[in-house]
Amino acid sequence: MTHSRTSLSALLTSHGLSPSRALGQNFVVDPNTVRRIARLADVGEGDRVLEIGAGLGSLTLALLETGASVTAMEVDRHLLEPLREVVVPAGATVVHADALHADYDALTEGEAMTVVANLPYNIATPLVLHLLETVPLITRMLVMVQLEVGERLAASAGDEAYGAASLRLQYFAQAKVVGKVPPSVFLPRPKVDSGLVAVTRRPEVAIDPSVVSEADLFAVIRTAFQHRRKMLRRSLEHLVPADAYERSGIDPTRRPEDLTLEEFARLAAAR
Repeated sequence: MTHSRTSLSALLTSHGLSPSRALGQNFVVDPNTVRRIARLADVGEGDRVLEIGAGLGSLTLALLETGASVTAMEVDRHLLEPLREVVVPAGATVVHADALHADYDALTEGEAMTVVANLPYNIATPLVLHLLETVPLITRMLVMVQLEVGERLAASAGDEAYGAASLRLQYFAQAKVVGKVPPSVFLPRPKVDSGLVAVTRRPEVAIDPSVVSEADLFAVIRTAFQHRRKMLRRSLEHLVPADAYERSGIDPTRRPEDLTLEEFARLAAAR
């Protein structure tokens, strides 16, 4: 059984706690929402789940209901006692760690894991990219983030939210916004909608490193998006020689927000 608004408020009160604004804590207090997230995570018997930012265990309990093996990670030491009180009897393992600095070799134990997480604004993009870059055994993620962050992660060329982070994610994985979550299901209530983003790691990176190295490719991408409204020939004038555009078949008057990852790769390879 997952938390309701009443039960979660009572749990906070009994431990003398309140949500931390500094840590961006917004607890889900709607059982239907956490079960929907667990369903979209597509996990069950035999699956290993790492829940990042477990809070007081609302989502943890819903993930356990699927039959998956769940490790609940939480950075706030004040929440550890009530979190353990709620989820350990139901079968979860609780880990006290900062997700950006955790020992993922120890956590994965050589086996694939799915990450499910409710992430605050300031950590969402860095953490998703960190996991894709450094933890290959995390093969799937379902993350709840501010909707605008989710749209940025999953954006394609031509989308308003498209940027360097979108391309970085595309290099390692495929992403899609698979749902929206209203502010009304959280305690405290945030001012914006949240989005659910499903991320699936590619078997291999999207661009063959023998064609263009990861470092060279993202040097071009990062530089281009520093001036996203400028034409490529202006934003990349100190990095890409003029003849590279003809050799790569890329129009130098285009803007970075219109180029696909593959087109950026052609341009970077022609330098």
